[in-house]
Amino acid sequence: MVDRLVHSEANARRIHIVEQCFGSSGMPLAKPGRVLVGEGVLTKLCRKKAKPRQFFLFNDSLVYGNIVIDKKKYNKQHLIPLEDVKLQSLENDGPWKNGWQIISPKKSFAVFAATPTEKAEWMAHINKCIVDLLARTNKKPASEHAAVWVPDGDASTCMHCLKTKFTPINRRHHCRKCGAVVCGNCSNRKFLLPYQATKPLRVCISCYDALTTAHAEKERATESGRSELPPSTLVSPSHDYEVQPDDWEERSSPSPPPPRVPHPHPDSQQYGSSEEEDDDELEIVGVLQTEPVFYSDS
Repeated sequence: MVDRLVHSEANARRIHIVEQCFGSSGMPLAKPGRVLVGEGVLTKLCRKKAKPRQFFLFNDSLVYGNIVIDKKKYNKQHLIPLEDVKLQSLENDGPWKNGWQIISPKKSFAVFAATPTEKAEWMAHINKCIVDLLARTNKKPASEHAAVWVPDGDASTCMHCLKTKFTPINRRHHCRKCGAVVCGNCSNRKFLLPYQATKPLRVCISCYDALTTAHAEKERATESGRSELPPSTLVSPSHDYEVQPDDWEERSSPSPPPPRVPHPHPDSQQYGSSEEEDDDELEIVGVLQTEPVFYSDS
């Protein structure tokens, strides 16, 4: 059905409407071969709390944004290429139900549907689009992914030292490698994670030690003519790459996921992400219609 929609007027009109809803705050979405497969509202677990987001599933990407006026105006558009995406279902063991993780190299987060049926529909359509895209383009799925950040509210004390209590003065920080909420002293190192950013990012002490050890082993293997470990780029552990006490956390850069260094907190891979989109939002106008529509089914 998706193939039949590629050159249809209905598909072109739907994509044009989405572009209009984002206005100047969004990027052009119309391109040859792109099909809008479906759309709907999902609850996204952000750094501070869960918030509704409008999601658009295309046959090559997943786009989402903040809702200003339902079905009329969105802002802060985000686009994730589907070849980089993998999904991981979440159990209904907390206050939020019908959830799954959307995991990608630069950003990973959890979303929740209104019903089990909607969750199943979303996951099935996204996974089919991923499989079809990889088969059609011969692209390779991403091998490195960002961690899903633990929400601020889930950690009143540092998840590394288990001692430092967070206050307005003792700020929360997130390790970009494992996603845990840690204090400044437990995350005073930076490491270059090339799949996330071109500059070194804040990591916790445990992840820093593991990353530097893996890098050293990689270099030794290379020197001996072997290359058995996955590539990792090390930033020299010089003072230049230590995080100073007055550094502000780069809140727009998420972090990577499991598998990772064992961490004191068992849920450190499960929840949200930090983004500028979470701050200073307008109140949503109108009543949200959350039920998704999948045009490939019609």
